[in-house]
Order: sequence, then C-alpha cells, then structure tokens
Amino acid sequence: MLSLIGFPLSLALLGGLAFSFRAELFGLFRSAESIRGWVAERGALGPAAFVGLQALQVIVFVIPGEVVQVAGGFAFGLLGGTLWSVVGILLGSLFNFGVGRALGRPFAVAVLGADTIERIDASTKGGRAAAGFLLLFAIPGIPKDALTYAAGASRLSFGAFIAVSTIGRLPGIVGTSYMGSAVFEQDYAAAIVVVSISAVLLFLGLVFRERLHGFVERVISRRRRR
Repeated sequence: MLSLIGFPLSLALLGGLAFSFRAELFGLFRSAESIRGWVAERGALGPAAFVGLQALQVIVFVIPGEVVQVAGGFAFGLLGGTLWSVVGILLGSLFNFGVGRALGRPFAVAVLGADTIERIDASTKGGRAAAGFLLLFAIPGIPKDALTYAAGASRLSFGAFIAVSTIGRLPGIVGTSYMGSAVFEQDYAAAIVVVSISAVLLFLGLVFRERLHGFVERVISRRRRR
C-alpha cells in the first residue's frame, strides 16, 4: 500500500515546496551564472552548498542537471566542479535508490511508466543487472536521475549501484564541468566544441534510444547464454 501512495504523496510534497519557493528556485536555476553567484555568496561553505544543490536536482529530477553541472565547472573549475558534482549526484542518487528500494516496483512504475520499466527489466535481466544498468547510465538521452529510482526497485545491489551509476555518469559530468570551466576562463572555442559534441550525442541518444535499448538487451541475452 505504501508503494502505491508513496509517489503521489512525494509528488504533492515536492510540488508544494516548489510552489512555496517558486520565485527563489526560478531565479536560482535560470542559469549557470546565477548558481555560481549563489554558491559564491556562501563563502567557505560554497562547496557544501553546491553539493546539496546538486543532490536536490537529482531528487527533483525535472530540474535540468546539466545547468547545475556546468555551474560547478564555472564555480570550481574542471577538477573541483567534477568532484563536487560527483559527490552531490551520488548523494541524491543514493536517496533515490533508497526510496525505490523501500517503495518497490509500483513506485518505479509510477515514476517512469510501465513501458519504460519493462524495457529496463529486459535490459537488466538475469545475473547481468550491473552491466545493463551501467550501459543505461552511459547512454545519452536516458533520464538518469529518474533511472536511480528504478535501480532501487531492481535486483541491483547497493555497492553495484554506486559503482555503475558513478562510472556511467562520469563522462557527462566531466564534459559539462569542462564546459563551465571553459566559459569562466573565456575559452569560448573549447566551450562551443563541447556543447556541439554534447548536442550531437544527446540527439543521437534520443533518436536511437529504442535501438540502444535493444542493443543492451541483446548484449545481456548473449552473456546469459555463455
């Protein structure tokens, strides 16, 4: 019963909070520069504030994560932005994983839809759940923040989840952090190159999402037969 009402209740709670602080949230998440300014105002607590903001973005997955990740590179440089984004995303992902594990499959279906959950099941079936989720986290265009809820409701172990979600996301985090760092250093040529590559990868991920899902399913099926 809890799994059936968990999503509507959590959605209502988040919606109420978002409405109450709509002006602040809109102003904060409107650009990477506004996030950087907000972080800079926290002084020595800036990294901790950014980590909390990044974790919030993962939990409230409708917030565009790329804006926050770019802001990390803008505020802390490539290495610092990557580090603090990884920490914040991991914390938010662990929260989502725990919620998915506690509320189960009905909750995951409510978040992602029955068709998507069935495709995820097909891509992670058997004893290859970790390999399947690693590929899903690495494919551009897949909603990775929402995917963490589904991972919690799956057979994936806690330790494997930490590994595959971090490794699968890392290239994208590095790319967006580099983009923010390049903009801060006014290296606009490098930023344009990264944006162009990211846009192409995202486009391909969206266009060929079904084929990529099918590829993951075939890879998992072949490994199961070995």
